[in-house]
Amino acid sequence: MTAAVLVEGLRKRYGAAVVLDGIDLEVAEGSVFALLGPNGAGKTTVVHILSTLVRPDAGRVRVAGHDLRTHPDGIRRSIGLTGQFAAVDDLLTGEENLRLMASLRHLDARAARRRVADLLDRFELTSAARNRIGTYSGGMRRRLDLAMTLIGDPRVVFLDEPTTGLDPRSRQTMWSLVRDLVADGVTIVLTTQYLEEADRLADRIAVLDRGRIAATGAPDELKRLVPGGHLRLGFPTPAQLDAARAVLHDAEPVVDADRLALDVPGTGDVAHVRQVLDRLASAGIEVEDIGIHTPDLDDVFFALTGGPAAAIAKEGTAR
Repeated sequence: MTAAVLVEGLRKRYGAAVVLDGIDLEVAEGSVFALLGPNGAGKTTVVHILSTLVRPDAGRVRVAGHDLRTHPDGIRRSIGLTGQFAAVDDLLTGEENLRLMASLRHLDARAARRRVADLLDRFELTSAARNRIGTYSGGMRRRLDLAMTLIGDPRVVFLDEPTTGLDPRSRQTMWSLVRDLVADGVTIVLTTQYLEEADRLADRIAVLDRGRIAATGAPDELKRLVPGGHLRLGFPTPAQLDAARAVLHDAEPVVDADRLALDVPGTGDVAHVRQVLDRLASAGIEVEDIGIHTPDLDDVFFALTGGPAAAIAKEGTAR
């Protein structure tokens, strides 16, 4: 697929502090790409460089087909940026904020009216369009901020922690809006500290740690880098449980007074499940129920950024 964003060898330092130490990224058109990482990892710096707000020290950057070094204006015309805090004017109404942005984007009066009306409707802000922003809830302010970002019909949108501080309902609304944008062919580059958000939205994720990319891949690919996956097998009787333990030497009993179960380490893929069940069946052991447990992005995050699960090899980057 065509790359909407291409980054090679990107470097940035502030004084003696190395913020980005030679990172490579490729974001396919019409996809959601998430940057994960702890505070200070360099996520916002990446976004600021890609959106032309900060100059890199080294590296090649192309966004929407434009080279950052030679055609930064082309990038600016092709992108939208929503920062960590809603960039709206509290003294204006929602409609006035959108009209102001339309003016800055040099839309003519007729096109501006049509675009503003469309965005107010799309983001469910029509009823509050003539209310001052000071009366808006946090979720409404973030929706308006995103609507303002879309005034110029950008093909690449950078969302820097767009749901920080939102309640669960408002966060779900933002996720739905992001999915709608992608369905329209817009490319989203997202930074977030909410691992569930990245898991739900992203086609691919890059984990950034200390200015370097620790791993890149689809959410499921990253989860397979982390040990800890297992099958949980339930048995009808203690005798069946004991027989299964004799057959599955690496299985561990589950501490649960209401359940007879074993945890069997493994990937949980079809081949592994079939192998375990065949071994039990050949020994005449009945399995009452089965569950597949895989590591989640929390495990990936901690493992790749020096947390408690840091025993995995960082060179195991998913491609």
